[in-house]
Amino acid sequence: MIGSGGSVIREIVAESGAKIDISDDGTVKIASANAESIRAAINRIKSIASEPEVGEIYKGKVVKVMEFGAFVNFFGAKDGLVHISQLTQGRPETVQEVVKEGQEVWVKLLGFDDRGKVRLSMKIVDQTTGKEIPRPEGQPEEEHHRERPPRRDHGDRPRRRERG
Repeated sequence: MIGSGGSVIREIVAESGAKIDISDDGTVKIASANAESIRAAINRIKSIASEPEVGEIYKGKVVKVMEFGAFVNFFGAKDGLVHISQLTQGRPETVQEVVKEGQEVWVKLLGFDDRGKVRLSMKIVDQTTGKEIPRPEGQPEEEHHRERPPRRDHGDRPRRRERG
């Protein structure tokens, strides 16, 4: 977390305005007369020293827009995909209808796909408040978050890659 010659800490101090002290046992002390400076420093340190948690909501910035979705930087250097189906209620014609590069958005970490890629959703987070939108009465949670229905059972039929 310290970086070469303390460069990471100096950068956090410059960005946040808070004073940071790291003792030899790993204890981190943050001080500032401004509560927002302390919060900014804590958030930055957490983004370096920890991993994002599934189910948590994060503020992020759209870094790239593709036809299938938008990549959002949401946890330090961590980026994830908001699939077009997770941008807003109903499916938009294009991703650009909903987001633009550089736009700040609220995202919920849905999980990771089978290759470890980060899956995010905007449609279940109120973009004004950053709070989760309650799911409709009687709708199970997995339907509220699901991108597509589960795959059908194809019996003993080999997967497409395995066919001759």
